[in-house]
Amino acid sequence: MKSDLVIVYHRQPYEEVVEDGTLRYRENSSPNGIVPTMKAFLGKARRGAWVAWKEAEDTANPGFAPVIEISDSFGTYTVSRLPLTAEQVRSFYHVTSKEAFWPILHGFKERYNYDPVDWPTFRAVNWAFAEAAAEQATDDAVIWVHDYNLWLVPGYLRQLKPEATICFFHHTPFPGPDMFNVLPWREEIISSLMACDSVGFHIPRYAQNFAAVVRSIKGARLVSDTETPSTLSATGVALNDRRMPLLIEHMGATTCIHTNPVGVNFDYIQELAAKPDVQEHVAAIRKDLGDCRLILSVSRTDYTKGNIEQLEAFERLLIRRPDLRGKLRLMLVSVGANRNMTAYAEVQERIETLAGRINGSHGSFEWQPVSLISTAIPLAQLVAYYRAADIASITPLADGLNLVAAEFCAARDLSSPGALILSEFAGCAVLLDGAIPVNPFSHGSMDAALDQALAMGVEEQAARLTALRQSARTWDIAAWTRSEMAHFRTLQRERHGAGTELAPPSAA
Repeated sequence: MKSDLVIVYHRQPYEEVVEDGTLRYRENSSPNGIVPTMKAFLGKARRGAWVAWKEAEDTANPGFAPVIEISDSFGTYTVSRLPLTAEQVRSFYHVTSKEAFWPILHGFKERYNYDPVDWPTFRAVNWAFAEAAAEQATDDAVIWVHDYNLWLVPGYLRQLKPEATICFFHHTPFPGPDMFNVLPWREEIISSLMACDSVGFHIPRYAQNFAAVVRSIKGARLVSDTETPSTLSATGVALNDRRMPLLIEHMGATTCIHTNPVGVNFDYIQELAAKPDVQEHVAAIRKDLGDCRLILSVSRTDYTKGNIEQLEAFERLLIRRPDLRGKLRLMLVSVGANRNMTAYAEVQERIETLAGRINGSHGSFEWQPVSLISTAIPLAQLVAYYRAADIASITPLADGLNLVAAEFCAARDLSSPGALILSEFAGCAVLLDGAIPVNPFSHGSMDAALDQALAMGVEEQAARLTALRQSARTWDIAAWTRSEMAHFRTLQRERHGAGTELAPPSAA
């Protein structure tokens, strides 16, 4: 049975586990995160499908069923597992996507590596994704493609399913022409994206950059734009943009530019923070800290995340403020990425060296100033640390959105508000009103932000947290889901007329 909503994403929508010698498909352990967020859409369609890849030694005989049916709390839906060899995965994902695209998307031109890219393999993998999606979709389905490693899928889909409503969503930043046009495949990528009915972004700045790139490469015309709403426009933040593009036209064809930031599961995190076992964990953390105040920073190990700059700022703080020794700790959760990738291995080594240097130079037998955690922490434990910390310091050099900051806001309450330091170059900085803005490229800015957070009184903390929580709730998962579903229906009505929408409005 064909599906009227097909989601195309590189990850499978469940965790594969072996129990009693049998392979089972288990729901993601937390309802928070991008995969559970997108799975929620499947239950809102009459019939939904998900297309992802699964590694196989022989793609012709993969040793697993390419298409299976899953029934879980999100409903019953089809999962199409595209068999890819380890070499195909390495080429299209770890090399082309991570070594060529990732640095350009985040503004790190000096880390761009063109030489190892095998573009024919990237094309072939994207074509295979498009074929798998087309196989699952009705002729007038909504096919929703996610993220930059599948940039060519929309163009191929338009050939295979000309009447489908094709949407694309970027979960990363999108750079302006001076940066994006470094890519030698820029015209092919933009031609594919312009085959979409809609191209989506988290914040107006990325949408404006996309419109500028399309004008640069295609000579396209901006048909309409609008003033950015106040809830998406934090005054004085580096990524702020006062206007949002809405529609762009080239050679008679139009593409909608859609701005809608993904949020966190606000209610779930709030409920988790109130659970007795989490509260007990908070008390245990505080007891272990004693009179120490805790700064918490959580991210992946990546040169874009600013972990090195975070440690250097903390080291400068201890040097200029000897009165804080023994009274302050930094817990840096830097979850290791693929250590087979040289760039990430170098960053992890630098982080470990810096943490060791700080502890060796400033620590004592009774007090270690830096706690470095390099493995993922379950969400319930992380929420306990959000509650126990005095300050959250989230300082990426570039980040598409960053949900950690919003998680911190959802986990806190006014009885112990705390403070949030937030990089101006995280997409969520234009959403979260009340954070202390920081420029992670500036030593002075980083130092001043730490001083401000440490000196902030409870009354100011509470006022800021009230604004932060309101912002995080405004842009939560539920809001994103409602907005995307409404957007899909509008696109389908424009393409096929009234009565052809994805699902009855009452179903959403």
